[in-house]
Amino acid sequence: MRQEKQLLLDEIKEKIDTSKALIVTQYKKSPPNLSWYFRETLRKSDSEFEVVKKRILEKAIEASGFSIDLKSVKGNVGVVFIKENTIEGTKAFCTFSKEKGNLFTILSGRYEEKIYSPDDVKELSKLPTKDEMRAQFLGLLEAPMSQTLSVMDSLLTSVMHCLENKSKESNQT
Repeated sequence: MRQEKQLLLDEIKEKIDTSKALIVTQYKKSPPNLSWYFRETLRKSDSEFEVVKKRILEKAIEASGFSIDLKSVKGNVGVVFIKENTIEGTKAFCTFSKEKGNLFTILSGRYEEKIYSPDDVKELSKLPTKDEMRAQFLGLLEAPMSQTLSVMDSLLTSVMHCLENKSKESNQT
């Protein structure tokens, strides 16, 4: 193998090994401004996208200890490397892909050393992010307290209305 290809292989293998998740896609060419916007969207979720030659990707994946069949894929192969928050990165990718039409076809995904099908990757993108789950949990904790406060407030308000009505009746007589 030539030195340039070996360096590329090592770089891709390192990205695979340091990523918590990755999504392998069939990638169709897009205008430069759309590609830039896509990469910026992924960058905000601590992810990155790279178009890779199939053979280099197969060797890098093999060297990382798992396998994905790319023999039937025609065209370019793109990989989304997700560094930290796997659900947020997956959600960003799937949302962009859905908005822009048929730019990507998900081939496979790997999350925490387990291989997922394209349908599983799409289902994972529907899960709430960590921040959304925190908000839901806080709402769950806050709901009983706010309901109790609301009941107490309505009781006090009704007593005040009763006293106010009673004072109006006594003033009229």
